[in-house]
Amino acid sequence: MTEPIAKLSFWGVRGSTPTVDPATWRYGGNTPCLELIAPDGTQFILDCGTGLRMLGSRWAAPNSGKAPETHILVTHYHWDHIQGIPFFSPLYAENNEFHFYSFRSRFLGRDSLKQVFETQMALPYFPVNVSAMNAKRKFKEMDGGDSFKVGQNKVTARWLNHPQGCLGFRIETPAGTVTYATDNEPGDAQLDESLLELAAGADILINDAQFTPEQLATKRKGWGHSSWLEGAKMARQAGVKTLVLFHHDPDSTDRMVDSILRQAREEFASVYAASEGMVITLGAPGDQVQAHMPGTRTALRREAQFHAKVCGVTEGGKDFEEETMVRDISLQGALISLTHLPRLQSELQVTMEAPGPDGVQAMNLRGYVVRIDAGPEKGHVAVGVVFTD
Repeated sequence: MTEPIAKLSFWGVRGSTPTVDPATWRYGGNTPCLELIAPDGTQFILDCGTGLRMLGSRWAAPNSGKAPETHILVTHYHWDHIQGIPFFSPLYAENNEFHFYSFRSRFLGRDSLKQVFETQMALPYFPVNVSAMNAKRKFKEMDGGDSFKVGQNKVTARWLNHPQGCLGFRIETPAGTVTYATDNEPGDAQLDESLLELAAGADILINDAQFTPEQLATKRKGWGHSSWLEGAKMARQAGVKTLVLFHHDPDSTDRMVDSILRQAREEFASVYAASEGMVITLGAPGDQVQAHMPGTRTALRREAQFHAKVCGVTEGGKDFEEETMVRDISLQGALISLTHLPRLQSELQVTMEAPGPDGVQAMNLRGYVVRIDAGPEKGHVAVGVVFTD
């Protein structure tokens, strides 16, 4: 019997505003947007930041044997969570149908989500208005505590602690449970309990980690965001299997996020930092949660042959040292064949021997694991590494 599989894809992971700084390219600069394909084919989209445009450009409509329907859960109405809507090409195709869910804002009243949808495309903010969108659109208002079913999946909403209001969502599928809790600041006892209920026993908790613990305790207090440390605490308390750090600050460079991830992994065993292009599979045989980074942004590589020593940490948390040959390399990174399975988003120390003017020289490089695929040889894995030094 085939195990049910769900696929969670990250299209936008940055908070507050998009970034195009080269120092943030590895994790990505698009604002929040995730896609969850449940085992029964139901398609959920979580938030509509600029990552939504990327999803639209690679759109594959749900295949359920009837008119395609997609369910879009919008946590709140701040710009970084809605600004991708006008650029989502599937909304302009009449054969698509979208169901939008969010809350009634006390600032907007009835049909808040529909108002937000239409207003951001009204003159003079956008060259065409919402009438240009031919897809069917339905809007449903939700409150904290509400739940509904779509196919074999159950969606539950809870209030989070964020200025002007925000919902967190729990999606229970036959393959596992995903809790999406972005834009939440800990410290309100009632809302902390709300998040604990939302995250209880989840396979994946996607948690706001925009600020450092120091920022959260001082100058950023009251801004409605959380830290990696609070995420680790919640993951432990709620009995979560895997924590994903999300909503990276626009001023956080890749190296800063690397540092945050290292600290978080000292507090909680299974942690990833959300990255554009990352895909997490739930229900995979032998491993309930698997993360993978498709090779969508690798530079042009050249064949080479360098003897190398590689040191790192395995997926199981054990140190390893291995000698190998690097045969595929670019200015930015390399594809390395290893017998050990390193942890995705972990650091590798790579010492390569290369010819120099005075004979063979050792190059000491620090690499970051961005993808892991099956290797060309039995018992090996192909590890994609980006050099950070």
